[in-house]
Amino acid sequence: MQQERFKVVPFVSLILKRGSEVLLIRRINTGIEDGMYACAGGGVDGNETIVQAVIREAAEELGITLKKEAIKVVHILHRKYPQGQEMIGFYVEATVWEGVPANREPHKCDDVQWFDIEQLPGNCQPSFKHVMAMVDRNVFFSEMGWE
Repeated sequence: MQQERFKVVPFVSLILKRGSEVLLIRRINTGIEDGMYACAGGGVDGNETIVQAVIREAAEELGITLKKEAIKVVHILHRKYPQGQEMIGFYVEATVWEGVPANREPHKCDDVQWFDIEQLPGNCQPSFKHVMAMVDRNVFFSEMGWE
């Protein structure tokens, strides 16, 4: 009898940039790092590409429209959470979009703000700070939480 393969949950995070600023949301009621600022994003649905997922999440969470040609994957993070769950995150950057970013999911987010990339809030997700440091060093893939 063949054993079922281990499955890792994929997610997308949108690094929406405006000059030297990045748009972050503060998470609430999600059960994962609530009270912390993070990128908009979420899980990848079945039968959905990474690009389709980030475009959908941008529309759902921020009310903006992204075009496929205006986004690029800048980092991939294999993360293990303290509870043991493993996820693969695709961090996608966009500097062009249509619409004005706003909080479209107030039940999951209680603040949306632009922050200077060099002055991120103290309650910013450690994984986002890690990813931004990796992007600065042109490192495309990293792992976190395996210590």
